[in-house]
Amino acid sequence: MTHVEATPQRETALPVTLDRDSSVPLAVQLADALRESASSGHLRGGDRLPSTRALAGRLGVSRTVTAAAYEQLHAEGWIVGKHGSGTYVTTSPPTARPEHRSVAPRDEPPAGRLALLPGVPWAEGLDRSAWRRAWRAASDTPPAVYLSRTGLGEYREVIAEHLLRHRGLDAGTESVLATGGTTAAVVELAAAVLSPGDLVAVEEPGYQRAVQAFSRAGIRVAGVPVDGEGMRTDRIPPGARVVYCSPAHQYPMGCRMSASRRVELAELARQRDFLVVEDDYDGELRYDVAPLPLLASLAPDVVVHLGTTSKILTPTLGAGWMVAPPSVTRAVLEHRELTGTRPSPAGQHVVVELARHGDLGRHLRRLRRELSDRRSILVNAFAAAGVPVLGDDAGAHLVVPLSSAEEERERLAAGKRRGVLLDGLARHFATAPTAHGVLVGYAGCSRSELAECVPTLVELTRMRHR
Repeated sequence: MTHVEATPQRETALPVTLDRDSSVPLAVQLADALRESASSGHLRGGDRLPSTRALAGRLGVSRTVTAAAYEQLHAEGWIVGKHGSGTYVTTSPPTARPEHRSVAPRDEPPAGRLALLPGVPWAEGLDRSAWRRAWRAASDTPPAVYLSRTGLGEYREVIAEHLLRHRGLDAGTESVLATGGTTAAVVELAAAVLSPGDLVAVEEPGYQRAVQAFSRAGIRVAGVPVDGEGMRTDRIPPGARVVYCSPAHQYPMGCRMSASRRVELAELARQRDFLVVEDDYDGELRYDVAPLPLLASLAPDVVVHLGTTSKILTPTLGAGWMVAPPSVTRAVLEHRELTGTRPSPAGQHVVVELARHGDLGRHLRRLRRELSDRRSILVNAFAAAGVPVLGDDAGAHLVVPLSSAEEERERLAAGKRRGVLLDGLARHFATAPTAHGVLVGYAGCSRSELAECVPTLVELTRMRHR
């Protein structure tokens, strides 16, 4: 650590302390020290500072450090340079000294705990060579001068092909809009298609980030119960402008909407003139039979289809897609034009490169095999212990039903004590929970970690079912 007393023209002591072991750059430390001296009164308006060369010599640092610190303070208005005379403290600082605020807690499990949470992808399974190759190829793209409102043309081509091959939706490139993901798309729809005070019907329990996106836009939200066939269409309230649902794999209960109920929903949307927002967050992940056709295939005139790479690849990419009726597409594009918002192209470029070399298709095949095996490990272990589970043979999580909120809280707390983080159904309700249970996600850990944790999971859940 270096401490010197640098004396400006008016003989005012200038304490500067530099800690060479700190992770904070020396130039930042120096700027902070000079700023503190000016704001606390050690330096007054008109005081002359040493030259960058002289101060560097006194501190035993390179002139680059002192020059960078002076440049920062000059940009902030704390000091001013006078040609041929030197550098002086301004008469009065423009603002109070900025505070260094700590960042928000990271979305990572505490050390020593295994997080078996829903909604987490199998990022470990991404081929690292393919991942690096895709990013290198994406970085060869020249910097953009203008970002398209619709997204990269080649990305939209890839998604159109993906939807046709893996979801049976013949959308065509011109019908695909790039998005920043499912939640980002919901935010756009709330702003572009709806108005404050409009009513949206959502699944209960359901995806609470979508609920919050609507609510924070001033949209009224009404919960619609879910049963083994998905959203109860007979409980959709009159006057709803939008119905938001996850028919392929209901989140979080894990069921799929029956064919008859899909037809009912489409017919009801046409009769009552509302839009259906189909959140297909992990529709590619089915292991028993082929998925039922998308709502967007059944009723493209009233359905907005949303998809994302967050569950099949990684949220690192921040890339998703929307296929919507023309009137909705125009409204979203107009909103983007007016607000200057565009989906980031970086992740789109990477998806394009993964698809170009066949890595996307290979990953999806490996992903289905891996998650199918993991689900079988859990289901078989629970079945052997007499523990029932809910949810189709699909996705990346299952639900162990419980009889009460107290039981749910107890199981989650017991899991934490055993070093396992689990999710409960309670937080997926916007109103008072009417179902209780523990959600077990099986994609975000390694296969060995999951296998080692199975006895603990069985013990935690079996306590009630003995």
